[in-house]
Amino acid sequence: MTDEWSTGAGLPERAPNTGAGKPAAPRQRRMSAQRKQEAVLRVLRGEDLELVSRELGTTAAALSGWRDDFLAAGAASLKSRPEDGRDRELRAMREKISEMTMVNELLEAKACPGLDPGSTGWRPASLFGVGG
Repeated sequence: MTDEWSTGAGLPERAPNTGAGKPAAPRQRRMSAQRKQEAVLRVLRGEDLELVSRELGTTAAALSGWRDDFLAAGAASLKSRPEDGRDRELRAMREKISEMTMVNELLEAKACPGLDPGSTGWRPASLFGVGG
């Protein structure tokens, strides 16, 4: 047979890390992203990290982690965005336009060797005797 003292039965339960006569720390509730952001911004604006964390009922380590994550995400957002399908299509179109322009200029130079496409008086229509 076991007695109450050896099994702990009948003893009042206390939260760990509480001192004798001191109330247990309130249970931390989950914080929304908005509240975390507001807390981080307060710290970044110069409020004391310890005071903000106490006011919110969280640890200074947790608040420091939020701040580090916030700053890392900000730094990542400043990097160029990943390439998507539109970027690839745009690059391919630009390459095609460049290629077509070069071929066009070569053909014009071959058809009219005396005309300079870069001069102000040159017009493509002048190849066919149309226009000015």
